[in-house]
Amino acid sequence: MKRHIRVAAALVGLAFVMVGAHPSLSADAKSTVEEIRKELMQLPYYGVFDFLAFSYDKGTVSLMGYAYHPTLKQDAVRAVKRAPGVDQVVDKIEELPVSQMDDELRWKTYYAIYRDPFLSRYAPGGGLLWGHRHPFGGGFHGGFGGPRFPGMEPLGDYPIHIIVKGGKITLLGVVDNESDKTVAGFRAREVPGSFGVENELVVEKEAPKSTKK
Repeated sequence: MKRHIRVAAALVGLAFVMVGAHPSLSADAKSTVEEIRKELMQLPYYGVFDFLAFSYDKGTVSLMGYAYHPTLKQDAVRAVKRAPGVDQVVDKIEELPVSQMDDELRWKTYYAIYRDPFLSRYAPGGGLLWGHRHPFGGGFHGGFGGPRFPGMEPLGDYPIHIIVKGGKITLLGVVDNESDKTVAGFRAREVPGSFGVENELVVEKEAPKSTKK
């Protein structure tokens, strides 16, 4: 039941980044990047416990991130290959191992973060899903995969993705300010049973500013 809830919620949002993520790209390349985003965001089982990032360079797409759902890795590769302008896909997505302990940590962390009153606006229906509903500035987009995926674009319907592997929790995604990042980290660390928390959320105001006038 929980997984069905996750899948349904994952279908709510829209693609995170808009046209203009790569100011230096040609018009054809920008179109290809947009098509890649659309293909990935249409994956039905991509949710809060997964995280995908990609980059595009002259026909080659590099895919990175973590796949919780068992078919997401293969589905993501197939989806990207359908995008026009893609000649090659380098698949570096890591499949997360099956673990009941990790599943319990995932849901405990999800509830701890998304039910927190201070962070409730990030929850499904809270108004801050990634995509057109989020008022990101023009200098925000592109090359923003955080410290774990530098130079790559994050995707997702959830601002805060929860990755759990071997009892260790990693928070990935984008939040509005440093206070939200700090609170999310505190809530994750309060979850009993984990072996550690890495808070790699990126703060929107830290995004590189566009030099284009």
